[in-house]
Amino acid sequence: MASAPAIEIRGLRKSYGSLEAVRGIDLAVQPGEVFALLGPNGAGKTTTVEILEGHRHRSAGEVRVLGHDPGRGERALRERMGIVLQSTGVQEYLTVREVTALHGGYYPRPRDVEEVIGLVGLDEQADRRVNTLSGGQRRRLDLALALAGDPELLFLDEPTTGFDPSARRQAWDMLRELTRLGKTIFLTTHFMDEAQLLANRVAVIANGLIVAEGSPETLGGRDGRQTSIRFVLSDEAELPDRSGATQTKGGYQLETEEPTHLLHDLTEWAISARVALEALEVSRPSLEDVYLQLTAEEAKP
Repeated sequence: MASAPAIEIRGLRKSYGSLEAVRGIDLAVQPGEVFALLGPNGAGKTTTVEILEGHRHRSAGEVRVLGHDPGRGERALRERMGIVLQSTGVQEYLTVREVTALHGGYYPRPRDVEEVIGLVGLDEQADRRVNTLSGGQRRRLDLALALAGDPELLFLDEPTTGFDPSARRQAWDMLRELTRLGKTIFLTTHFMDEAQLLANRVAVIANGLIVAEGSPETLGGRDGRQTSIRFVLSDEAELPDRSGATQTKGGYQLETEEPTHLLHDLTEWAISARVALEALEVSRPSLEDVYLQLTAEEAKP
């Protein structure tokens, strides 16, 4: 028998007076999945996450998180969740080890303190006071506190904001390790490369509605002509009229659903015509390309 979704949303709505921030969305997140919710500021993303965490009441719809209604504030649910907010306040004059042990004590079956500290890469800082940590180390501590109770489900809100490139990649490795431990991760981020690398599935929310959902790869191909081929012809050669290419500044571009066949035909023609395809480039839209297109479309009046 298939396991129940870790998160299930049906017809979720949230209004603030006359403003409807979330306008009837449906989502399901499976156990062990990394799910990324993407959207611009004001799209309804934060409201949705706060409802899932039990910090905000919904206006309508059904929500189940690990089989519970988060609106009831049940301890049985809170014990199974970990939350990393964009900014948190912790006891500044405790050490990393002390504050991690303190937070673990709030849960019935906490994870071993040393194991948690090692998992987030703070072994060398275990005996340092919180107020001496760097920004990146503080963010790692935030994650350690979320993991202290050994949760099944983690909500990560912009977990790598403020990280330098090296720290971001270390954080990604750490999050991959959490998935190997069987954790379910609900991620919000403004970094499209982060979602592309980490998420099994993503959803894009705009104006309170889910406008696209799927794996990062399938979203990248949603327009049906997902592959672009660009090149420059040598020796002022001209393509056959039937090629379907459009001329761009300095070269040509082709859009296709079947890049393998098109590249075969194109290179075969070039060899027979004895011309070179210079600066040949084959690319698909990235998740960021699709995200910008979707959110721009929703922003139009």
